[in-house]
Amino acid sequence: MSYPELDRTQLKILPLAKRAHKMTVADIYPLDAKTPPYENENLRIVANRMIRAHGAGKQVIWLMGAHVLRRGNSRYIIDLMERGVLTHVATNGAGAIHDFELALIGATLEDVERYIRDGKFGNWEETGRYINEAIIRGYDDGLGYGEAIGRLIQEEESGIRFAFQEISVFAAAYRLGVPITVHKGIGYDIIDQHPSADYAAMGHTTGKDFLRFAHSVSQLENGVFLNLGSAVMGPEVYLKSLSMARNIAAQRGEPIRHFTTANFDLIDFPDFREEGKPTEAHYYHRPKKTILVRTVTDGGESYHIPGDFDRTVPKLYRLITSDNA
Repeated sequence: MSYPELDRTQLKILPLAKRAHKMTVADIYPLDAKTPPYENENLRIVANRMIRAHGAGKQVIWLMGAHVLRRGNSRYIIDLMERGVLTHVATNGAGAIHDFELALIGATLEDVERYIRDGKFGNWEETGRYINEAIIRGYDDGLGYGEAIGRLIQEEESGIRFAFQEISVFAAAYRLGVPITVHKGIGYDIIDQHPSADYAAMGHTTGKDFLRFAHSVSQLENGVFLNLGSAVMGPEVYLKSLSMARNIAAQRGEPIRHFTTANFDLIDFPDFREEGKPTEAHYYHRPKKTILVRTVTDGGESYHIPGDFDRTVPKLYRLITSDNA
């Protein structure tokens, strides 16, 4: 049976120059910026665990939702990669889009309420075409999704000029050889609307990224895993990756138990190390029960860091890079 499909070729696609933006490069913190104060003893512990893991050559995996970038933290992440602290960076499709747009035009974050009224939302030419073409080239070349975006920005493929390349997390990861992976679903992101979107290429490249992420998780013993602002993608990708990694490690008699997890979130929990009861709302919060409870019960240790990312991430960065950390 054949079911009808929406014809994307009928979409009216507009240039980014016609879009109003709610964020620009001016909103990205310089490394020495004065940021809102934040104090949390658990954050100091997490910073010290990251320093210790880095010194021992262990994994420090940074998985984030796009909101972390929207709060101005790109330079901190890039600097931590340049220092060799972060060994793997992961995000969702929106993270790739915001990073791309900031690097290309120095602005991002459209007004959804404004543009959804007449269907302009998400239908922007440069974002949709350039990212999709990079994914297709990456698929043809055997790259992962994140690597393909990083190569696009760092090498300015197809003669595309990225005026703000230096603030791209993806370009920095590609340049430094740090794995950067994108974990997406079809229909989650505005590039999926564009007529140039190749869903097979998307699926293949993000699937390759999943296996790359799982490989990094397989080396998590005595390392650190951070989930920043991802309520569903982060916990689920981490959980499946850890299960696969432990399955193979168990056959070799090797443990993946002694590591630190940290969950950065806008919300707080009364007791973040207790799963709670099914009658309680927090029981269904994946970051809590997956990252803070279930996967660290046999040798790991977890920490919850509540607060906005415009203060928790800068403070973490300073604790790691301070001589007194």
